[in-house]
Amino acid sequence: MAGFTYEKNLPHQKRAIESVLSVFDRVYLKNGSRDENPEIVFSGSLKADNLQKIQQINGVSDIALSGSNVLDITMETGTGKTYTYTKTMFELNRVLGIFKFIVVVPTLSIKAGTKNFLQSPTLVEHFRKDFAGLYGETEIKLYVVESQKSKAKKSSMPSEIVRFVETDDTQKIHVLLINAGMINSDTMAGKDKGNDGSRLIKDKYHVPFEALAAVKPFVIVDEPHKLPQGKKTWKNLLKFNAQFILRYGATFNNQFENLLYRLTAVDAFNDDLVKGIRAFTEQIDGDNGERIKLLDLDCKEATFVLNKQEFKLSKGDNLSRIHQAINDLFVSEMNKTTLVLSNGMELKKGDTINPYSYSDTVRDKMMRQAVRQHFILEKQLLTRNGGRIKPLTLFFIDDIAGYRDEQNQLSGSLKTLFEQMVKAELESCLKTENDEFLRQYWQTALNDISKTHGGYFSRDNSDKDEKIEQEVNEILHDKEKLLSLDNPRRFVFSKWTLREGWDNPNVFQICKLRSSGSETNKLQEVGRGLRLPVNEYMARVKDHEFFLNYFVDNSETDFVKKLTDEVNNAVVKPIEFIALTDELIEKIRTVYPDESKKSIRNKLADLTDDDDVFLENGFAQTRKLFPKAFESAGSLKNGKITRSGDKATKVKMREGKYDELKVLWETINQKALLQYKIGNEIEFLKLFTQFLRENTDKFTPTGIRTIQNEIRVENSRLTVTQIDGLHDETFESINTMDYPAFLLKLSQVALIQRSTLHQAFVAVRNTLDITKYLNEQTITKIQAGFDRWLLLNSFNAFEIGYNRVNGSIHPTKFTNAKGQPLAEINAADLGTQFDNEHNPLAEFLFESVFYDSALEQENMIDKQVREVVVFTKIPKNSIKIPVAGGSSYSPDFAYIVKTDLGETLNLILETKNVQDNDSLRQEEVKKIAHAQALFSEISRDVNVVFQTQFEGDKIAKLLNQSLLKS
Repeated sequence: MAGFTYEKNLPHQKRAIESVLSVFDRVYLKNGSRDENPEIVFSGSLKADNLQKIQQINGVSDIALSGSNVLDITMETGTGKTYTYTKTMFELNRVLGIFKFIVVVPTLSIKAGTKNFLQSPTLVEHFRKDFAGLYGETEIKLYVVESQKSKAKKSSMPSEIVRFVETDDTQKIHVLLINAGMINSDTMAGKDKGNDGSRLIKDKYHVPFEALAAVKPFVIVDEPHKLPQGKKTWKNLLKFNAQFILRYGATFNNQFENLLYRLTAVDAFNDDLVKGIRAFTEQIDGDNGERIKLLDLDCKEATFVLNKQEFKLSKGDNLSRIHQAINDLFVSEMNKTTLVLSNGMELKKGDTINPYSYSDTVRDKMMRQAVRQHFILEKQLLTRNGGRIKPLTLFFIDDIAGYRDEQNQLSGSLKTLFEQMVKAELESCLKTENDEFLRQYWQTALNDISKTHGGYFSRDNSDKDEKIEQEVNEILHDKEKLLSLDNPRRFVFSKWTLREGWDNPNVFQICKLRSSGSETNKLQEVGRGLRLPVNEYMARVKDHEFFLNYFVDNSETDFVKKLTDEVNNAVVKPIEFIALTDELIEKIRTVYPDESKKSIRNKLADLTDDDDVFLENGFAQTRKLFPKAFESAGSLKNGKITRSGDKATKVKMREGKYDELKVLWETINQKALLQYKIGNEIEFLKLFTQFLRENTDKFTPTGIRTIQNEIRVENSRLTVTQIDGLHDETFESINTMDYPAFLLKLSQVALIQRSTLHQAFVAVRNTLDITKYLNEQTITKIQAGFDRWLLLNSFNAFEIGYNRVNGSIHPTKFTNAKGQPLAEINAADLGTQFDNEHNPLAEFLFESVFYDSALEQENMIDKQVREVVVFTKIPKNSIKIPVAGGSSYSPDFAYIVKTDLGETLNLILETKNVQDNDSLRQEEVKKIAHAQALFSEISRDVNVVFQTQFEGDKIAKLLNQSLLKS
């Protein structure tokens, strides 16, 4: 089976990687021995300046910088942290020549997952083939440090450490993988019994820490909240004497050093980088609020109270003695302060538990519902177009014996009940299913129910049962096999062992059949199922809104509130500026690059006084004028975390309405290819040369510069002012690549002929001496800059056109493969906000109002226009108009209008929540022009008018204007 298909250059991952690289902008590299990393040297205040600039660009300047060598990147669970730091290693190797990294993980389970990822053949192929030769034949060579089998041998120096330290193969990226427990071992400190100092690394070191420090490593820390500063592991980690420590995690507990980039849970949910969450909570009516309270305990006996009656329990006693609803829950351990139950839950004096949470009735109901929902998911995901998706369901249990009932010897065991539920559900589904593949897939499962599930528990590591070994290997190490449609296994059982260090993108359900114990981070609990799924071809699917079903018992009725609060409270409150400072202007310009400092000041002139201090509500008005500059401070969108039973996630299509829309809908769903009307390579050369001439000041030379700063006392605070001279004589150029290598890499990345590149650089040599800028940053800036230049100069410097492609139109967001209208679609495809106070106009295609902006909402509910026959919001990602530079564009509404004179108007509408065309960014103006060009081409067959609606424009007026145009 094919391995996972990795996506390159995902925006949120790319920003994290670029943020790390930018720390080392304009550094000096000092080379030492061949088996060591080059030493990174910063001049003057360059490091601090780079860090401040990165923080401003990424909107994290509210977090104070430190003088340490620790760089922090926070990315929410499920957004690809491991891939991000892996590609960062490739980029640091490519740009700076760093080739030795130490990856530190907190636990063995995370270590196993990281090992599998870094050794994946598909990852090797991804970096070798998917980047147009950018990394050449470079690949990762992994060294895994394991605990020593025998301590009695004369020398116990780990061989992997020896090989890692001594290698001088700079053509590979060498990664030493080590867990926290191993870092804290006597072996690493050179103190174990077998280390008598006779075996030396590089004829010099007998202590592993010292040998590793000698290679000047870069250290990467995964899950930094589990390795807190000041504790033993962190103190030992510092013995690596790393040049830099890169920490990647979703949780930092606000213990940041130098925060470079922050992708919060809010960002991840709102940008559809992870699944949404749908919670299923069991609610028990009439339990009268009964709670069992731990009143007292010592090392031998615990005192519980229920309804004023006391119960004395010792180690091994079952809590069923206290309440009949409880089954198979007993006292496991206790001391004077803490009692541990058999499910891992820790209780302190005064803690309470709900007895009904441990009732078999509740457990069975949750399990039955999870099984039923699973097969509903299978029907949805295995009959979809664009590649089938195999869903998995993860059960967390504490009844391991009841699950490992291999011979079905335990009457009414968990395993027996579960298999009965699966069998009953499959038989029920097969009675009404007509899809041929699904029938065969379900019949295979029904033929041997035992193969539909598997489990992994910590004790399985020492189990010699061949069947269990196969299950464990498949669950832990072979994601591809687990996701194969030839494999009937779709249910996985565990006792929280898989809570960290393991994930599978196709986990669509998590069912907590027993409480997880002490109060934990809710986002971490659901983390095993947050990743976006992959289809049968192992490609990530992101053009659809997916949800993780999460089943919890009645003891967690506030699960949704706690999770939502946790996500929103993690958002750092935005800085409230009291004046229009240079920092605020740069914050705005980062998101609005077409705005100059002068234009921003002019627009805000009425909001500030003569000293640039904001007048009353001045800053609030600034946020309205430039909303995108402050978006990171937003909160979780509605609908990203819901309860089962909350408002339906589907919206119904009104019967018969689609027929009137059919011709227009099929017309605009035809595929089209963008054509650059550039006559020949000579004309293209002229365009590229023009781009270079207009951007000569955008490139960064390779070299080292001395920066001079003045420190003064102002208003009882130290302030730093940079001193610049008119003639900078402190810059020294350093070449990092020769001209032919530069041309080759730029040609591969930008997809421009080398001869054309050379001719262009020769043509501009009087104003841009490219030999001063032969570095990776220049290659990146030319590629990204030229793409944007093509978009901004389309229709002026060159024309574009569209060629329609013949092919199947259906299925679409509105129709099935036969072109028949769907009964309902995903509401999230129409908008993230729901209007539960208004019904849509009678002509609207759908029965409910889902929208993304106030202007869209107004169009759906305000002032009926008699001539409109039908109109609709165009779903997200349904129509993508290709535009110059490689991106795409999607309009918002489609209208069918018929006049009394028999005229028919097909209108495509783009809504913009700004005052007029002058308020649009240049990119938006150009994208709209592309849409007009495409619909002009389409109008040769079907008359289609494209119109832009601005704030204050009424739809009736726009329709009249469009009728006149048509």
